[in-house]
Amino acid sequence: MLKGRKILLCVTGSIAAYKAVILVRLLTKAEAEVKIIMTTAAMDFVSPLTFSTLAKNKVLSNLFDQETWANHVMLGRWADAMLIAPASCNTISKMANGICDNLLQATYLSATCPVLIAPAMDEDMWHHPATKRNINLLKQYGHTILPVNDGELASGLTGEGRMAEPEEILQFLERFLSGKLSLAGKKILITAGPTYEPIDPVRFIGNHSSGKMGISIANEFAARGAEVTLILGPSSETVPANVTTIKVTTASEMFDAFFNYFDKSDITVMAAAVADFTPDNIALQKIKKNGDELALKLKNTKDILSKAGEMKTHKQVLVGFALETENEKANALKKLHNKNADLIILNSLNDNGAGFGHDTNKISIFNRNGDEQLFEKKSKKEVATDIVNAIINFKNE
Repeated sequence: MLKGRKILLCVTGSIAAYKAVILVRLLTKAEAEVKIIMTTAAMDFVSPLTFSTLAKNKVLSNLFDQETWANHVMLGRWADAMLIAPASCNTISKMANGICDNLLQATYLSATCPVLIAPAMDEDMWHHPATKRNINLLKQYGHTILPVNDGELASGLTGEGRMAEPEEILQFLERFLSGKLSLAGKKILITAGPTYEPIDPVRFIGNHSSGKMGISIANEFAARGAEVTLILGPSSETVPANVTTIKVTTASEMFDAFFNYFDKSDITVMAAAVADFTPDNIALQKIKKNGDELALKLKNTKDILSKAGEMKTHKQVLVGFALETENEKANALKKLHNKNADLIILNSLNDNGAGFGHDTNKISIFNRNGDEQLFEKKSKKEVATDIVNAIINFKNE
């Protein structure tokens, strides 16, 4: 699938540069034509001779060589894709801020081809607000950020920041260049996770949602090239770097965050387990035990799905979730029509391995005609694929 494709691989100063050697080997085996730019820092980790031998092309590095100065513009026009792998924290910062002090940056700033970025750094650097800002800027520029992996890091710590494996990058590049990113340019809005409704400064009302299903759906949409925004309640699950995540805690916060993005979305999937009730009054201090009972007065939370159903246009697709324990189909269809959704995805807590906290799920999908698609129990990643396929099929009807 990469035969004859022109790949401009840019290698920066990171221990993950050794993975780029494997990536070059995979690209050449796939019969891609590979040209390589290395920063000076990258040469401290891997020899240019290694790359030039594998790619059968001279490695380019010096902006001021007479041979390369005139070529930096043409490199970004020659390539079908410019891939920065590994992309160090320093290079990501330079790209985000338009700094042009080496051949890689000069080529990047004049490139007309798609740009794909595979970050590699320590976890603390990856989570630093400055890095998050720079990643978001690069997304706004229209570049594709490959997800980082969670695992052992060069520092000896374990966490997020590992560059994607060469095989993963190759597969992503194949999908990207073969046009399988069918949702490129589409804006997707997803809610996921629980909400926590405070009783006092230390206690809350919540549920067992982990956010796994919604995050899997977000990941599937992003893998197909969509621009994904995820409104995420309290969750410890890892979210892919190519998904813009807005973290909230309460139903009210989710409502406000959601409607900052809803009118701009093409497809909305509401997978969050939003609390239906919240305490009428929140104690300012921790409630002390006083007697044998504590009475809480609850009030309804704002209904996000219902409001979205009122506001949506004919160009938007609105998908809801229904988690039921009895009269599952009837209750799901009632919710579908009452909330003016286009599709409803039914979970039943009566199905083993479905619902909150599991790595698997079992779903049914209903449309407004009452037609049902029934699926077997699968991993949530596979379920996400089924859901996205069903939504695309609905849009194409």
